[in-house]
Amino acid sequence: MNRINQLFLERHSNLLSLYFCAGHPTVESVVPIIKSIQNHGIDFIEVGIPFSDPMADGPVIQDAATKALRNGMTLNKLFSQLDGIRNEGVTLPLILMGYMNPIYKFGYDAFFSRCTEVGVDGVIIPDLPFRDYMDEVKPIADHYDVRVIMLITPETSDERIRFIDEHTDGFIYMVSSAAITGAQKEFNEAKQAYFNKVNNMGLQHPRMIGFGISNKQTLQSAQANAAGAIIGSKFVQLLDEQGNPDQALDSLMDALSH
Repeated sequence: MNRINQLFLERHSNLLSLYFCAGHPTVESVVPIIKSIQNHGIDFIEVGIPFSDPMADGPVIQDAATKALRNGMTLNKLFSQLDGIRNEGVTLPLILMGYMNPIYKFGYDAFFSRCTEVGVDGVIIPDLPFRDYMDEVKPIADHYDVRVIMLITPETSDERIRFIDEHTDGFIYMVSSAAITGAQKEFNEAKQAYFNKVNNMGLQHPRMIGFGISNKQTLQSAQANAAGAIIGSKFVQLLDEQGNPDQALDSLMDALSH
């Protein structure tokens, strides 16, 4: 069974996923960060594929992507670094998050084939049109047993949400707002209403809430309104400041508990 499905089969609440950008803070930091995240008891990981125009990302992740590209990180290099990681004790689900351009250039079949070879369980492509997903990407991803995770926002129609729920697998990524990524102090009433609306739709797949989670209040709110939370900018910022993944994770856990 795909590791993402297995995780949500075994756990239904209080999950936590972390995002970081491959190649940041150094080009060789991917595997050490993944192992450190697993050692800290995080449930699954999103590894960002750096891109020159990350339209959905805020300044922290944009800066990390720019540094990663300057460090020489490429999609080929990322796959090479992940090759064999499943033989090194890494068991938690791994998800790649990246934009269409580098994946399209790599070739859909080659991309999903390499995902399977290195042990990647899912992908998130924020700018992938749903029609392209259904017509071109889904058949290939299904062939290689890789989950394509789709995003919904407060602006996504009920009809589209139900369509995504029907035609995807794994989980649904609930973007907390229509804004770019970045830390927030709290979720306002409008966001709470959005969470409540989606929770009352009776969807078949679990949801994870991301964008804006950086402290105890936003973490608890996300975990109360979905299966769990995804944290990106806060962790990337700490990696940038401290360099050492263990220290960054210790600081993150401290921020989330107070």
